[in-house]
Amino acid sequence: MSRALERCHSIEDLERLARRRLPRPVYDYLAGGADDEWTLQRNRRAFADFAIAPRILSDTSYVDMRTTLFGRTLEWPMLLAPTGLTSLFHPDAEPAVGRAATRSGAAYALSTLGTTRIEAFADTMAGMKLFQIYLFKDRGLTEEFVARAEAAGIDALILTVDTPVAGNRERDRRNGLSLPPRLTVASLLHFALHPGWSLPALRRRFDFANVSHRTDLLAKGSMSLFSYIDRQFDRSLTWRDVEWLAGHWRGPLAVKGVLTAADARLAVANGARGIILSNHGGRQLDGVPAPLDQLPAVADALSGSADIILDSGIRRGTDMLKALAMGATAVSVGRAYLFGLAAGGEAGVDRALALLKSEFERALILSGVPRLADIDQHAIQRAGTSCRSFHTCLAQP
Repeated sequence: MSRALERCHSIEDLERLARRRLPRPVYDYLAGGADDEWTLQRNRRAFADFAIAPRILSDTSYVDMRTTLFGRTLEWPMLLAPTGLTSLFHPDAEPAVGRAATRSGAAYALSTLGTTRIEAFADTMAGMKLFQIYLFKDRGLTEEFVARAEAAGIDALILTVDTPVAGNRERDRRNGLSLPPRLTVASLLHFALHPGWSLPALRRRFDFANVSHRTDLLAKGSMSLFSYIDRQFDRSLTWRDVEWLAGHWRGPLAVKGVLTAADARLAVANGARGIILSNHGGRQLDGVPAPLDQLPAVADALSGSADIILDSGIRRGTDMLKALAMGATAVSVGRAYLFGLAAGGEAGVDRALALLKSEFERALILSGVPRLADIDQHAIQRAGTSCRSFHTCLAQP
């Protein structure tokens, strides 16, 4: 591990290092959100609304962070979220993340719009591996993904449902970072000032590895692969389509993008075995609540009938503890490990996961709940109050 990574003692430190190493347009693509970025900020602020209520003189000589997700045991309740165009941040891309996830004992999900093929991803991951999928207009392409995922031994599918259109990401618009890129004079200067990223990138091909075979079908026309993907997003989808996918996939299915108790119930009713509470990291509709804001109501509505993964805003092990106390089965991070990848490649992802895992273990010990089975609503209270009843705390302003 490099000395620069050794000096990173938090995800925030890794973000600062990533910011120094990436051209500004690429960093903004990673760190930015939609519109005024209110939701992006709320995702972090929500955790500050709750305090941990530690129990003292508990036997913490043995810590058990294991959990069960979709019927499989994880060493700790962590899912590395699917992210598109991962090679933008480091040429080793998803394989580096997969190897780090395997060493850490975390689960990892490959994005349909990732830069590594499903088959290569499956070979990289010795641990729990998931594949994120869209219900494209071309159902033949979706069915192909399902068949390839099954053949590759993927453990579960994640259906993303909150992207009928792309969010209004103004940082990217100002930087001219679109797909394909249309760079401005100002953004070109940022690339010139970061030759360590820019020069290798000139020799790199950025494409959607799992869809690139469609290039042959498009060769005779004027449509690019990026345009083809953009036109595949279907705004006519309903819960019947979720039921259709659940019927075509033999394994566990999770629906990502749920933000209400009503939709959580519908997801389970239509075949999902898990839901991922997510607002896409604040990158889609600005002004929606943080997933943590919605977690208690969703947990009550599902009453243990499905796994709940809390996505968006996790930066500390204490955030993980709060999410589990409020009803989550596991948490999901995206930017946190991508900051590590951008900061130092595979070693940077190792560093990000090691920091989060050690923080989570320390939080369990210091809160007096050394086993996940011991975590319940009594582990937290609303910040600034002495309230110990969870539901009463939630009702307080």
